[in-house]
Amino acid sequence: MAPTDKEDLIRTLELAPHIEGGYFRQTKKASDTINLAGKGRALYTSIYFLLEETNPSHFHRLTADEIWYFHAGSPLTVHMITADGHYEAVTLGLDISKGQQLHYCVPKGTIWGSTVDKDDALVSCLVAPGFEFEDFELFERVDLLATYPEHKEMIERLTRY
Repeated sequence: MAPTDKEDLIRTLELAPHIEGGYFRQTKKASDTINLAGKGRALYTSIYFLLEETNPSHFHRLTADEIWYFHAGSPLTVHMITADGHYEAVTLGLDISKGQQLHYCVPKGTIWGSTVDKDDALVSCLVAPGFEFEDFELFERVDLLATYPEHKEMIERLTRY
């Protein structure tokens, strides 16, 4: 997407800065709820999410699965540290001949963030059970480096401090 396209998307889709990086707007929250550990949760929530080369999604963790659906722009890479400490990466994009995925589910409990290598990318994300900020953990560099020193380069890239 060209820079003017990005600004148009932010304005047209009414996106706001997200604490983890990028821009977002919640587009849907299910009216049906479930009881999860004594707390009411929407069955699902959905957002638009715009990431830029210079504004990645920093390492965080959710207590629910999150499915990403690629829409437009440059390929986007989801960087994950799995529950057993291994690093994995999945690239979302439209070129399936290069192994890019049109959508991907990040399992709950995974530490993860996302980058765009050029320009920006627009995705939608669906979280089930529905997203609540109290179920969101944003990581600090020092904590991740103490636990996963073997992933230093990616941790330094996807943490702010």
